[in-house]
Amino acid sequence: MFSDEIVTLATQTLQMARDKGLHLATAESCTGGLIMGALTEIAGSSDVVDRGFITYTNRAKMDMLGVTAETLRLGGAVTRETAIAMAVGALKNSSSNIAVSVTGIAGPTGGSEEKPVGLVHMAAAMRDGKILHEKHLFGDVGRSEVREATVIAALKLFMRAMS
Repeated sequence: MFSDEIVTLATQTLQMARDKGLHLATAESCTGGLIMGALTEIAGSSDVVDRGFITYTNRAKMDMLGVTAETLRLGGAVTRETAIAMAVGALKNSSSNIAVSVTGIAGPTGGSEEKPVGLVHMAAAMRDGKILHEKHLFGDVGRSEVREATVIAALKLFMRAMS
């Protein structure tokens, strides 16, 4: 179901969380649960995986993660600010130590000159207050490819945040 690269990264992410005694959460928009799916594809993941939020709509981002209407109104769903608010909201609404969020434009439609297809913002939030953000421009390479590249980048962000 998932590529060898994703399975390897998911396995490494889970082991790193296990070694550090951490629990993980995700807040996903453009990936629709693929990051959590990659993590839970690995047997035994329940010892470190807490929960995942699939917040595809702005309403879901507000209702489930506490993203403010103001944040969404000012920049839209695909911004640094929204990604950070999603990660922080996932942390607040879970018993996890670390949460990673992704929000982007997978395509083939929905892009603009300012926010092209393939743009993804992601963030990691930790209980100690540490926040990381990444902006990726994967390009208009196809919906599946953008989503796969996002899963790979998010798993790497989990590990970066834990190190």
